[in-house]
Amino acid sequence: MNCREGCGACCIAPSISTPIPGMPQGKPAGERCLHLSVEHLCGLFGLPERPAVCGAFQAEAEVCGQSREEAIRLIGWWEQVTAA
Repeated sequence: MNCREGCGACCIAPSISTPIPGMPQGKPAGERCLHLSVEHLCGLFGLPERPAVCGAFQAEAEVCGQSREEAIRLIGWWEQVTAA
């Protein structure tokens, strides 16, 4: 599966524990990343400052569903069930 351009769910729903430029503590689940544009595109894409966890994310139907809204819901669910 390829990412849906303009989705951005992976930049909102999950927590990111590593520092992000402008977000030195990372970001909590459900909070929009500062680098997510109004078009829901990553402003750090292709840059060395982009967190490794973001670069490693692979879109999959079980995680991303059929729409942006479903992706936010599913990623949020995965965030809850994997939180330790």
